[in-house]
Amino acid sequence: MKEQALAPKYDHKAVEAGRYQEWLDEDVFKPSGDQKAKPYSIVIPPPNVTGKLHMGHAWDTTLQDIVIREKRMQGFDTLWLPGMDHAGIATQAKVEAKLRKEGISRYDLGRDKFVQKVWEWKDEFAKTIHSQWAKMGLSLDYSRERFTLDKGLNEAVRKVFVELYKQGLIYRGEYIVNWDPQARTALSDIEVIHEDDKGAFYHVKYPFADGSGYIEIATTRPETMMGDTAVAVHPGDKRYQDLVGKELILPLANRRIPIIEDAYVDPAFGTGAVKITPAHDPNDFQVGNRHDLKRINTMNEDGTMNENAGKYNGMDRFEARKAMVADLDKEGLLLKVEPIVHSVGHSERTGVQVEARLSTQWFVKMKPLAEAAIKAQQEADKKVTFVPDRFEHTYLQ
Repeated sequence: MKEQALAPKYDHKAVEAGRYQEWLDEDVFKPSGDQKAKPYSIVIPPPNVTGKLHMGHAWDTTLQDIVIREKRMQGFDTLWLPGMDHAGIATQAKVEAKLRKEGISRYDLGRDKFVQKVWEWKDEFAKTIHSQWAKMGLSLDYSRERFTLDKGLNEAVRKVFVELYKQGLIYRGEYIVNWDPQARTALSDIEVIHEDDKGAFYHVKYPFADGSGYIEIATTRPETMMGDTAVAVHPGDKRYQDLVGKELILPLANRRIPIIEDAYVDPAFGTGAVKITPAHDPNDFQVGNRHDLKRINTMNEDGTMNENAGKYNGMDRFEARKAMVADLDKEGLLLKVEPIVHSVGHSERTGVQVEARLSTQWFVKMKPLAEAAIKAQQEADKKVTFVPDRFEHTYLQ
């Protein structure tokens, strides 16, 4: 028999070519169906179809592959379930960014054609992800693959939503959210990237309604002034104790607002007196709730000013800032502009500056759900095993 010499270099491409497909053709990654074997399954954390897999995905899936292969060799009836996540607004933002490079927007296309573009994006990157999984040789059972917009999953989400709503666990309410004016959607805290930006403290006179003088307020967001409903000082700040209860004239709006006291205020920061804008700041929202202040939303979903902003209605938020500062200066109400560098939140999805904005959103009452989950964990027959076990303490907190 003729001997075949080894190649001088190991050619992994030649060795791997076709091997993965052979495994798939032979169904080696499907559960055996052996009723006597103990089942063992892993649901892959579904990667988003926003783009290609990165090193983090490779590391995580390799660890899962090691575990599932070990269990398979130990005689378990194994299933590693693959799937992908539509990622919602994040994928939409990617598609919109691509369209912008082509000089068009989703509004130019209309809803149906834009949705078609999103599905085309999904198909393209799902194909790429499949190719990457194959190159890693992951032992996934593709016959059971799922996508988070599959009909069954979609219907299940709606069913649970309705059930929770009927139980009073889901409700609608007004709350301050991180708002992306470009994507026109609320963002979770982890989707807000804080970066140091150049800005300014605008020191403004808020005149007393009785004409006896003014109080000095410093703000980085004068464009929200038309939504002010109070000025707050700390209860222990002796400088302002005699002023609590007096009324001020809100600059540019010519509307009366009270001076209130609240422990939220830091007397050592700025002038020790802060404007309270319950519809445009999370801390002010809480202060407003404690003092029953009106919430005046002055901004549209797209970051333009609305009718509550008076003459600035229709202006972009930053255009309105410039216009308001100019008008304050013209009226002799601008004391000084102090340049600063401060941390500003930007949308992870679009990169634009995030607005704290009052919005009507759906919320879930977590306390009763958490109580049920904790109770189940404390019952031996339902207990989940945490690895490492220290995470059980974190879960129960």
